[in-house]
Amino acid sequence: MSIPAFGLGTFRLQGQVVIDSVSTGLELGYRAIDTAQIYENEADVGEAIAASGVAREKLFITSKIWVANFAGDRLIESLKESLQKLRTDYLDLTLIHWPSPEDQVPVAEFMGALLEAKRLGLTRQIGVSNFTVDLMKQAIAAIGAEHIATNQIELHPYLQNRKVVEFAHSQGIQITSYMTLAYGEVLKDPVIARIADRLQATAAQVTLAWAMQLGHAVIPSSTQRANLASNLKASAMKLSDADMALIAGLDRGHRLTSPKGIAPIWD
Repeated sequence: MSIPAFGLGTFRLQGQVVIDSVSTGLELGYRAIDTAQIYENEADVGEAIAASGVAREKLFITSKIWVANFAGDRLIESLKESLQKLRTDYLDLTLIHWPSPEDQVPVAEFMGALLEAKRLGLTRQIGVSNFTVDLMKQAIAAIGAEHIATNQIELHPYLQNRKVVEFAHSQGIQITSYMTLAYGEVLKDPVIARIADRLQATAAQVTLAWAMQLGHAVIPSSTQRANLASNLKASAMKLSDADMALIAGLDRGHRLTSPKGIAPIWD
């Protein structure tokens, strides 16, 4: 895998809350941290990382370029601002957060700028987020699939996004699952609960293990030390083929994130 299978998400966390979450995560052994320009927490994340004492080369830091920063020189300039906030000379992975609304900035333009950022050493890997099959095809046409490390998409047992996954895998592009726990909805699912009971695990551990077993990277977030520690144990879990099939059967196309004016026409 070109990116770590397990990381710490920071969506919706700001100020001391995100500082505490990242600090605790790093203390527990998390080494991949996912943030974004639009989260407005890069400086807080940078503060937590700096205070942790964990060597930069042991970390995998991801951020995402917001749609307002796609045009002209803005993408690279905004990435440099992100680096300053995060107190680092480079990112391990930089993603296009959402496609350009109404195609205001062509895919080829912002992907070209992102590839240039990689050539300049500002980021080691690049990728996309919330891209449909058509948008992935445009990105591949622009810079080549070999330069696209991942497509970070909403993916959980109720939205398994199989068309996007299959196309990405056919091109050698890894999937990163966000909202893997569906804002906690899947934690109450009786199928997952039964598997968890049998394995003496939590529903969150089962769900995260399911996604990783499919080859996806996961980036769950939490503000609770117990949950951060518990989630981390999902990396060591192995589900049976029967359990994987049961969870596969939960897909119902239940999408939770589709911001008006930004979201593409989904597959």
